[in-house]
Amino acid sequence: MYPVSIIRVTVLRGMYAFIVVGLGVYLWPSVIDPATHWDLAQGEASCMLAAFSLVCLLGLRFPLQMLPILLWEVTWKTLWLAIVALPQWRAGHVEESLKPAIFACSMVLLVYLAIPWRYVFTQYVPARGDRWWFRKPQTAA
Repeated sequence: MYPVSIIRVTVLRGMYAFIVVGLGVYLWPSVIDPATHWDLAQGEASCMLAAFSLVCLLGLRFPLQMLPILLWEVTWKTLWLAIVALPQWRAGHVEESLKPAIFACSMVLLVYLAIPWRYVFTQYVPARGDRWWFRKPQTAA
């Protein structure tokens, strides 16, 4: 297994803290406000981000074990930027309603920098996966 330096682990903890504090300030006031009314898509996204911030709390204690949650964030934000934002930018017009989301999703660059990619590679790529089928334990005859 690839050893991760304490500096990289501290950077990871800082990233989890950044996410928790950022979503705590930006999102949680509207989540806990009983007067907030969202449409379906906005409600789903807000609840997913609220859950994400709670799971990131675990990342403060277990930064390497919680890397899959950061990989999920990197994946969905990169996909959204490539599939939604980039085509509009290339066409020469970006809808005003997308600009805040583009800014928020572009923060994924910080996550890319915080993730110890060599550790991710050695931990997930060559490693054997868990079994797909379970065998019944054999009993002594």
